[in-house]
Amino acid sequence: MNRIGIIGGSGVYDLDGLTDTGWVRVDTPWGAPSDEVFLGTLGEAQLAFLPRHGRGHRIPPSQVNYRANIAALKSLGVTDVLSVSAVGGLRADLAPGTFVVVDQYIDRTTRREASFFGEGLVAHVAMAHPVCGRLSGHLVRTLQARAIPHAVGGTYVCIEGPQFSTLAESRLYRSWNCDVIGMTNLPEARLAREAELCYASVAMVTDFDCWHPDHDAVTVSAIIHVLLANAKQAREMVADLAPAIAGDAHAANCSCRHVLDHALITAPDQRDPVMIEKLRGIAGRVL
Repeated sequence: MNRIGIIGGSGVYDLDGLTDTGWVRVDTPWGAPSDEVFLGTLGEAQLAFLPRHGRGHRIPPSQVNYRANIAALKSLGVTDVLSVSAVGGLRADLAPGTFVVVDQYIDRTTRREASFFGEGLVAHVAMAHPVCGRLSGHLVRTLQARAIPHAVGGTYVCIEGPQFSTLAESRLYRSWNCDVIGMTNLPEARLAREAELCYASVAMVTDFDCWHPDHDAVTVSAIIHVLLANAKQAREMVADLAPAIAGDAHAANCSCRHVLDHALITAPDQRDPVMIEKLRGIAGRVL
């Protein structure tokens, strides 16, 4: 049985039928995650919810401890991670309220730790396809069954924030054929890949960013209004998605869970024992 980790806002974990619930504190070698993790059971599915910005949205995007968040989920036995996040739409047909199943990223962040590995133990993982196709497939089928407005595939440009883009930046990202813009999915996706966790992202469009002539001033109040409207659909999506992921018999053979097989490049006799110990929870399978 696969344990499902869900990274998102507080509205996502308020599910009907969730039992055996409780908050647990997790410490990691990379410090504390954004908050305690909310554990629960839905039918036979085991879920672990982590508020990305902490309860009450206390932590800005640049200061989220992404390494601790992924490490905390991994330590709790999570095998599949679903990212739920608010984004701006960079295409006219991605109106507010649309859910986008992201399949590519462009990184425009500048101040974030993006790897568990480092001096003393170096690894290079493949990121050509940065999300799990198997997990994304479950996500698409759930959105289709629910008739939730959605787009299959899309490039997410991740900016540093916390400010929104300038008009020139927004136009630049559109010229790059980016589909949505957000502040949180990187380095989250990279770290999940290093931790051999299956990762998929659903980006909920809340606004048109500032490129749109009728939406040239993105406001927090407008975003929150759409975000709250999306919350019910997001909960229904998670409730339907959970049993499909939990019982997926093909998950054990997913390539995401074996990416470290040939990723460690530091010679065994040159590996730092301190780094080896620090990485036990992330890369213990190959160490």
